[in-house]
Amino acid sequence: MKSWAQRERALEILSKEVGYVRKPHGGRVRIALAFPNTYWVAMSNLGFQTVYGLLNAQDNIVCERVFLPPKQELAELLTAKAPLVTLESQTPVAEFDVFAFSVSFEWDYVNVLTLLRLAGIPGRAAERDTRHPLIVIGGAVTFVNPEPLAPFADVIAVGEGESLIPAFDRALSAATGRDDLLRRLATERGFYIPRFYEPQYAPDGTLAGYATSPGVDAPVPVRKAALKTTEAVDPPATSVFTPDTEFGSRFLIEVVRGCANLCRFCWAGYNYLPVRAFPTERILDLAAAARPHASRVGLVSIALCDHPDIEGILARLNEMGYSISPASLRLDDLTESIVRVLRESGERTITIAPETGSDRLRRVVNKTVTNDEILDRAELIFASGIENLKLYYMIGLPTETDEDLVAIRDLTIQLRECMMKHARGRGTIGRIIGSVNPLVPKPGTAYQWLPMEDPTVVDKKIKRLRGLTADLDNVYFNIKSERHSYHQALLSLGDRRVAAAIEAAERNGQQWSAAVAEAGVDADSYIFRDRSHDAVLPWDIIDGGMNASFLQAEFAKGLREEWTLPLKRQQENARVLPVIG
Repeated sequence: MKSWAQRERALEILSKEVGYVRKPHGGRVRIALAFPNTYWVAMSNLGFQTVYGLLNAQDNIVCERVFLPPKQELAELLTAKAPLVTLESQTPVAEFDVFAFSVSFEWDYVNVLTLLRLAGIPGRAAERDTRHPLIVIGGAVTFVNPEPLAPFADVIAVGEGESLIPAFDRALSAATGRDDLLRRLATERGFYIPRFYEPQYAPDGTLAGYATSPGVDAPVPVRKAALKTTEAVDPPATSVFTPDTEFGSRFLIEVVRGCANLCRFCWAGYNYLPVRAFPTERILDLAAAARPHASRVGLVSIALCDHPDIEGILARLNEMGYSISPASLRLDDLTESIVRVLRESGERTITIAPETGSDRLRRVVNKTVTNDEILDRAELIFASGIENLKLYYMIGLPTETDEDLVAIRDLTIQLRECMMKHARGRGTIGRIIGSVNPLVPKPGTAYQWLPMEDPTVVDKKIKRLRGLTADLDNVYFNIKSERHSYHQALLSLGDRRVAAAIEAAERNGQQWSAAVAEAGVDADSYIFRDRSHDAVLPWDIIDGGMNASFLQAEFAKGLREEWTLPLKRQQENARVLPVIG
């Protein structure tokens, strides 16, 4: 693809956008911000849009966007060796001061390297010098485990953008050069400078710790940056509208950050604590301002109903004429008024996450809801006129048995019966869609020491569950294969040595089995090893706010099938339990 063709393509994209920022470059720090996937996916990512807005809010910074080209365009660029350019000014990325990446998913790791290659920038930090842009990697994956990406980054930004970006700007303004900038950033909360830390390995190949560079103030661990309160900041919200995205011109806004439920498998629940609600009036003001550009609003959160004003927010959004699409709803917080407003706004589908079909296994994973409560809420959902229900289930959970798989089928049948009962009166039959994923033990959770379940066992469970659910009318199950989860687990649980496999996968078109073999990475040792006796875990380099003793205690409670109830649920139980004198 020639340079003129890239320019024409960029101008075509910009012609459909509302809200993009164009600033003069002169006298400003120039940052090229990439989401390592296509424009279609990237512009539906709220974190990416938020960072773009926060950076451009700094007067001394100009931030422009860059994306992974679509397949045909990517092949043409690689063949022509044309320079990768930004969207706003079509300036080659290699000319920018900083090339920053907002990474949300492990599968996009290879795309980070592809974008560096397209820009003509060496992939490994050790191969670059001051002629190249500073490579900064941030995003949700850095909360979990940044180590597989560490060899490619000059800076890893760990934490929430609202806290990180002002600190980054302070260091930029004070630094006298790149080395000085890195040293300054190392002293700021949330900035991990990989070159200042050398992994040390034990004779058995496990990680033993990190040696820090002499004369450098490099803390171990690096503390995650987070907002103490959301009262003084705007909620992250869509600022650039375009029809050419996964969600179309939908207005996305974060309503509440964090989740009090602490499901034992959920990295986001642990890493986004404490629960912080964004100001109601700012949510509604931003929604009102966006209304000329969007007719649908997507409410983003781990636990939407943890916002104390959620019912009022939903009612006001409905009054504005929005069709409201919430993220997955927590069943124990669904109320009649919430469901009614969603239905009145035009919503036809609600998503919930039972995780499993049995009350016993929910106690193991700390999903504090019962089958009776699920069925009670389903009655409310379908009685209100909602037609479809999407369910998230997991398999491969600790202590899981065949009875738990049968319980998934049985619960789904009961939910279907509830749907059919209300569908008969309307004459319209909806669908139940079950999405099933094998458990990938995540860093920073109560399951971080667990090996992933043997793939042959997982495969048998998948076949068993498919057989159990195959003949259910109006029920559709999407079950992710264990092979997909295997390599995702490698990227999630690996250390810096996994970087060689990422490089090989980028070269061979993401043929992961071949890439792992070429790199000589012992994937099984990362995925299927019990890590409970490891002295150091790769992600221990980051302090996400949860100490190991708490996570170990939570795992032990799970084996005893005990809940850790959130404060709200404890208070509710206290009100209904009799007083014994």
